[in-house]
Amino acid sequence: MPIQEWSDQIWVVQLGDEPAFSDELRPLIDGLLSRETTPSIVVDLSDVAQINSSNLSQLLRLRKTMTEHDASLRLAGPTDAVWSVFIMTGLDKVFHFAENTSTALAELQIAG
Repeated sequence: MPIQEWSDQIWVVQLGDEPAFSDELRPLIDGLLSRETTPSIVVDLSDVAQINSSNLSQLLRLRKTMTEHDASLRLAGPTDAVWSVFIMTGLDKVFHFAENTSTALAELQIAG
């Protein structure tokens, strides 16, 4: 999983499709817990073709970690299939979404 430290306060995480997705978020979350300060994170979902309950659980865990550390999380560029899962589960109201990574980065910079 490529993690780009876009700045000291913002990281961009590029997720791949299954099976990589399942293995990528756990180390990220564990790594965040060991840091003194938590950066805001943009999770780029543009390469994810399908999402399952395990993936959703990991994203919810990441969201919880980010909330506990007063950091922002944006999910960027979900495909239509992935977006429909978020809508059907009601999680479209739980996460903050952006059309693409550039928009998510701009939103985080403005929110400062």
